[in-house]
Amino acid sequence: MNREIKIGYRLIGQDSPTFIVAEMSGNHRMDFDTAVKIMEAAKEAGADAVKIQTYTADTITLNCDAPCFQITQGTLWDGITLHQLYEQAYTPWEWQPALKKKAEELGLLFFSSPFDHSSVDFLEEMDVPAYKIASFEINDIPLIKKIAGLGKPIILATGVAGLGDIELAVRTCREAGNEDVILLKCCSAYPTPYEDINLRTIPSLGETFGCITGLSDHSMGPAVAGAAVALGARVVEKHLTLRRADGGADAAFSMEPREFQEMVEHIRIIEKALGRVTYDLTPGQVREREHSRSLFVAEDMKAGDVFTPGNLRSVRPSCGLHTMYYEELLGKRIARDAPLGTPMSWDLVDWTE
Repeated sequence: MNREIKIGYRLIGQDSPTFIVAEMSGNHRMDFDTAVKIMEAAKEAGADAVKIQTYTADTITLNCDAPCFQITQGTLWDGITLHQLYEQAYTPWEWQPALKKKAEELGLLFFSSPFDHSSVDFLEEMDVPAYKIASFEINDIPLIKKIAGLGKPIILATGVAGLGDIELAVRTCREAGNEDVILLKCCSAYPTPYEDINLRTIPSLGETFGCITGLSDHSMGPAVAGAAVALGARVVEKHLTLRRADGGADAAFSMEPREFQEMVEHIRIIEKALGRVTYDLTPGQVREREHSRSLFVAEDMKAGDVFTPGNLRSVRPSCGLHTMYYEELLGKRIARDAPLGTPMSWDLVDWTE
């Protein structure tokens, strides 16, 4: 797998800034102007890309009231059918070329999660730079095979995937000749309880599959995203809405613009703080080291006086001999008069005895 992937003009890799994606999903509430405002808010908040979802209720499920099509898993959407949910949450296809154009005018990358072959064909006509496979589609091998064959980067969410599901999806991409795979740790619970997230899986994903990793986060607040970056995530995706109070299919677990901006700011700080593995001191640390400890004459001493714990001490600053010589010097005599506060040096020691 590639450890450095380019999506549009943006390089994603271990030495690149975290790629931050604002997921719009159904937060536009079927209003085009709201969708545009969400993208504008994403840009202002510091996102690198906006992601949407490309489906209709009929391309993602069946219009059926049978028990297995009812939502009853204890989610935000219990009490309606899958078809009813997706009728409320889908992004009209006729909007999508205009949304992509607007995103690019804002300086944002724009891509989508397709949910069937027709949506892939539609997005290819728009020339999106990458594809996202949603968690619940990671077992749709024909869909993954079709997308992988296009040769564009693929971002795979793993929210409902076991290890075998991930291995099969990654292998499908590889067999199609596509090495540009990014795996997102994800927990498909909305919102996600913190104790269910298991961020330590992120470095394991990278080691196991040899690929770039990231986080698709449905928890509340910025803390989980920041921790994921500290553990090696190079992609972070969070849902964005203008106001949770406005409602919408995903509003309850989405970030508002100011919260999203704070998350981006925290991530950029974390990136700076992570730095690199080094034991070298910075120029500032070298200066501060002057206040470290060393050996000093702690009482007025006359030539011939013996060094004792009372008149030879380890104190700040660092002008004297290293403290490692303390025991060696005890019992020796001082070679000349020295007042309190004299930095200890070898020429103060009488070596004639």
